Amino acid sequence: MAVHEHPHRSSGFHLPTFRRNGSAPDGAATAAATAATATRAFASLRLLTGFAFLWAFLDKTFGFGYATPSGKGWIDGGSPTKGFLSSVAAGPMESTFHDWAGAGWANWLFMLGLLGIGVALIAGVALRLAAVAGTAMMALMWIAEWPPAKHVSDGSLSMSSNPFVDYHLIYAVVIIALAVAGAGATWGLGKVWATLPIVRDHTWLR
Repeated sequence: MAVHEHPHRSSGFHLPTFRRNGSAPDGAATAAATAATATRAFASLRLLTGFAFLWAFLDKTFGFGYATPSGKGWIDGGSPTKGFLSSVAAGPMESTFHDWAGAGWANWLFMLGLLGIGVALIAGVALRLAAVAGTAMMALMWIAEWPPAKHVSDGSLSMSSNPFVDYHLIYAVVIIALAVAGAGATWGLGKVWATLPIVRDHTWLR
Protein backbone atom coordinates (compact mmCIF):
# COMPACT_ATOMS: atom_id res chain seq x y z
CA MET A 1 0.00 0.00 0.00
CA ALA A 2 1.42 3.40 -0.96
CA VAL A 3 1.99 5.93 1.76
CA HIS A 4 1.23 9.57 0.94
CA GLU A 5 2.27 12.54 3.05
CA HIS A 6 -0.66 14.60 4.27
CA PRO A 7 -0.76 17.89 2.32
CA HIS A 8 -1.05 19.95 5.52
CA ARG A 9 2.02 18.30 7.00
CA SER A 10 4.33 18.93 4.08
CA SER A 11 7.44 20.93 4.82
CA GLY A 12 6.85 22.90 1.62
CA PHE A 13 10.41 22.25 0.45
CA HIS A 14 11.44 19.40 -1.80
CA LEU A 15 14.83 18.67 -3.30
CA PRO A 16 14.77 18.08 -7.06
CA THR A 17 14.86 14.43 -8.05
CA PHE A 18 17.65 13.41 -10.42
CA ARG A 19 18.26 10.13 -12.17
CA ARG A 20 21.11 8.01 -10.85
CA ASN A 21 23.16 8.63 -13.97
CA GLY A 22 22.97 12.41 -13.44
CA SER A 23 20.60 13.07 -16.35
CA ALA A 24 17.64 15.45 -16.43
CA PRO A 25 15.20 15.64 -13.50
CA ASP A 26 11.90 13.80 -13.64
CA GLY A 27 10.03 16.96 -14.67
CA ALA A 28 12.19 17.42 -17.76
CA ALA A 29 11.89 13.75 -18.65
CA THR A 30 8.11 13.98 -18.33
CA ALA A 31 8.04 17.08 -20.54
CA ALA A 32 10.14 15.31 -23.16
CA ALA A 33 7.86 12.27 -23.09
CA THR A 34 4.80 14.52 -23.42
CA ALA A 35 6.36 16.34 -26.37
CA ALA A 36 7.17 13.04 -28.06
CA THR A 37 3.59 11.85 -27.56
CA ALA A 38 2.28 15.11 -29.00
CA THR A 39 4.42 14.81 -32.12
CA ARG A 40 3.18 11.27 -32.69
CA ALA A 41 -0.41 12.42 -32.19
CA PHE A 42 0.04 15.18 -34.78
CA ALA A 43 1.68 12.70 -37.15
CA SER A 44 -1.28 10.32 -36.76
CA LEU A 45 -3.71 13.18 -37.40
CA ARG A 46 -1.71 14.16 -40.47
CA LEU A 47 -1.80 10.66 -41.92
CA LEU A 48 -5.52 10.21 -41.28
CA THR A 49 -6.37 13.60 -42.77
CA GLY A 50 -4.17 12.92 -45.78
CA PHE A 51 -5.87 9.59 -46.35
CA ALA A 52 -9.28 11.28 -46.24
CA PHE A 53 -8.26 13.58 -49.11
CA LEU A 54 -6.44 10.87 -51.07
CA TRP A 55 -9.34 8.44 -50.71
CA ALA A 56 -11.76 11.08 -52.01
CA PHE A 57 -9.54 11.49 -55.07
CA LEU A 58 -9.29 7.75 -55.70
CA ASP A 59 -12.99 7.09 -55.19
CA LYS A 60 -14.02 9.92 -57.50
CA THR A 61 -11.46 8.81 -60.09
CA PHE A 62 -12.18 5.09 -60.19
CA GLY A 63 -15.70 4.83 -58.76
CA PHE A 64 -15.13 2.36 -55.93
CA GLY A 65 -18.83 2.34 -55.08
CA TYR A 66 -18.71 4.48 -51.97
CA ALA A 67 -19.43 8.17 -52.57
CA THR A 68 -18.98 7.55 -56.30
CA PRO A 69 -20.99 4.67 -57.83
CA SER A 70 -19.16 2.01 -59.82
CA GLY A 71 -18.92 3.00 -63.46
CA LYS A 72 -19.40 6.70 -62.65
CA GLY A 73 -15.78 7.52 -61.91
CA TRP A 74 -13.77 10.23 -63.59
CA ILE A 75 -12.03 7.70 -65.84
CA ASP A 76 -15.45 6.45 -66.92
CA GLY A 77 -16.48 9.90 -68.10
CA GLY A 78 -18.16 11.01 -64.89
CA SER A 79 -17.74 14.50 -63.48
CA PRO A 80 -16.29 14.89 -59.97
CA THR A 81 -17.96 18.29 -59.51
CA LYS A 82 -21.27 18.14 -61.35
CA GLY A 83 -23.31 16.31 -58.73
CA PHE A 84 -22.16 18.39 -55.78
CA LEU A 85 -22.11 21.83 -57.41
CA SER A 86 -25.36 21.41 -59.30
CA SER A 87 -27.11 20.53 -56.05
CA VAL A 88 -26.10 23.74 -54.27
CA ALA A 89 -29.35 25.29 -53.07
CA ALA A 90 -28.33 28.14 -50.78
CA GLY A 91 -25.77 30.86 -50.28
CA PRO A 92 -24.45 33.86 -52.20
CA MET A 93 -22.68 31.76 -54.85
CA GLU A 94 -25.51 29.37 -55.70
CA SER A 95 -25.84 30.40 -59.34
CA THR A 96 -22.05 30.62 -59.75
CA PHE A 97 -21.57 27.07 -58.51
CA HIS A 98 -24.29 25.89 -60.91
CA ASP A 99 -22.33 27.46 -63.76
CA TRP A 100 -19.14 25.75 -62.60
CA ALA A 101 -20.73 22.33 -62.19
CA GLY A 102 -19.16 19.80 -64.53
CA ALA A 103 -16.79 22.27 -66.19
CA GLY A 104 -13.53 20.69 -67.27
CA TRP A 105 -11.35 23.25 -65.48
CA ALA A 106 -13.36 22.81 -62.27
CA ASN A 107 -12.97 19.03 -62.43
CA TRP A 108 -9.21 19.27 -62.91
CA LEU A 109 -8.65 21.88 -60.20
CA PHE A 110 -10.77 19.96 -57.71
CA MET A 111 -9.14 16.60 -58.40
CA LEU A 112 -5.59 17.96 -58.48
CA GLY A 113 -6.34 19.71 -55.19
CA LEU A 114 -7.53 16.49 -53.56
CA LEU A 115 -4.52 14.57 -54.88
CA GLY A 116 -1.96 17.22 -54.01
CA ILE A 117 -3.25 17.82 -50.50
CA GLY A 118 -3.58 14.10 -49.82
CA VAL A 119 -0.07 13.25 -51.02
CA ALA A 120 1.50 16.23 -49.23
CA LEU A 121 -0.10 15.31 -45.91
CA ILE A 122 0.72 11.63 -46.12
CA ALA A 123 4.31 12.30 -47.18
CA GLY A 124 4.71 15.14 -44.67
CA VAL A 125 6.03 17.62 -47.24
CA ALA A 126 4.90 21.04 -48.48
CA LEU A 127 2.48 21.32 -45.57
CA ARG A 128 2.28 25.12 -45.88
CA LEU A 129 1.18 24.85 -49.49
CA ALA A 130 -1.26 22.10 -48.53
CA ALA A 131 -2.66 24.36 -45.81
CA VAL A 132 -3.27 27.20 -48.28
CA ALA A 133 -4.81 24.93 -50.91
CA GLY A 134 -6.83 22.97 -48.37
CA THR A 135 -8.19 26.10 -46.72
CA ALA A 136 -9.23 27.55 -50.08
CA MET A 137 -10.95 24.30 -51.07
CA MET A 138 -12.71 23.91 -47.74
CA ALA A 139 -13.82 27.56 -47.80
CA LEU A 140 -15.44 27.10 -51.21
CA MET A 141 -17.15 23.90 -50.09
CA TRP A 142 -18.34 25.65 -46.91
CA ILE A 143 -19.86 28.41 -49.04
CA ALA A 144 -21.44 25.78 -51.29
CA GLU A 145 -23.20 24.14 -48.35
CA TRP A 146 -23.78 27.51 -46.62
CA PRO A 147 -24.44 26.40 -43.02
CA PRO A 148 -25.92 29.80 -41.96
CA ALA A 149 -29.02 29.18 -44.10
CA LYS A 150 -32.10 27.93 -42.26
CA HIS A 151 -33.89 27.38 -45.56
CA VAL A 152 -32.75 26.51 -49.07
CA SER A 153 -33.84 28.32 -52.21
CA ASP A 154 -37.10 26.35 -52.57
CA GLY A 155 -38.15 27.29 -49.03
CA SER A 156 -37.60 23.92 -47.40
CA LEU A 157 -35.50 23.50 -44.29
CA SER A 158 -31.77 23.33 -44.92
CA MET A 159 -31.26 20.86 -42.05
CA SER A 160 -28.07 22.70 -41.13
CA SER A 161 -26.90 21.50 -37.72
CA ASN A 162 -24.75 24.56 -36.97
CA PRO A 163 -24.77 28.07 -38.47
CA PHE A 164 -21.00 28.30 -38.63
CA VAL A 165 -18.99 25.21 -37.72
CA ASP A 166 -19.09 22.21 -40.03
CA TYR A 167 -16.57 19.58 -41.08
CA HIS A 168 -15.11 21.76 -43.84
CA LEU A 169 -14.10 24.39 -41.30
CA ILE A 170 -12.65 21.72 -39.01
CA TYR A 171 -10.61 20.20 -41.86
CA ALA A 172 -9.20 23.65 -42.71
CA VAL A 173 -8.16 24.31 -39.11
CA VAL A 174 -6.61 20.85 -38.81
CA ILE A 175 -4.48 21.30 -41.94
CA ILE A 176 -3.33 24.74 -40.78
CA ALA A 177 -2.43 23.32 -37.34
CA LEU A 178 -0.44 20.50 -38.93
CA ALA A 179 1.55 22.99 -41.01
CA VAL A 180 2.20 25.27 -38.02
CA ALA A 181 3.29 22.30 -35.88
CA GLY A 182 5.66 21.00 -38.55
CA ALA A 183 3.93 17.64 -38.34
CA GLY A 184 5.77 16.22 -41.34
CA ALA A 185 8.97 15.61 -39.40
CA THR A 186 7.55 12.56 -37.59
CA TRP A 187 6.58 9.52 -39.67
CA GLY A 188 7.07 11.62 -42.78
CA LEU A 189 9.64 13.12 -45.12
CA GLY A 190 9.48 16.59 -43.61
CA LYS A 191 13.08 16.65 -42.38
CA VAL A 192 14.45 15.47 -45.74
CA TRP A 193 12.17 17.88 -47.59
CA ALA A 194 13.43 20.82 -45.50
CA THR A 195 17.06 20.10 -46.51
CA LEU A 196 16.39 20.50 -50.23
CA PRO A 197 18.10 23.66 -51.54
CA ILE A 198 14.93 25.10 -53.09
CA VAL A 199 13.00 24.55 -49.86
CA ARG A 200 15.78 26.10 -47.76
CA ASP A 201 15.71 29.18 -49.99
CA HIS A 202 11.92 29.40 -50.09
CA THR A 203 10.52 28.53 -46.66
CA TRP A 204 6.93 28.86 -47.90
CA LEU A 205 7.50 25.51 -49.65
CA ARG A 206 7.87 23.69 -46.33
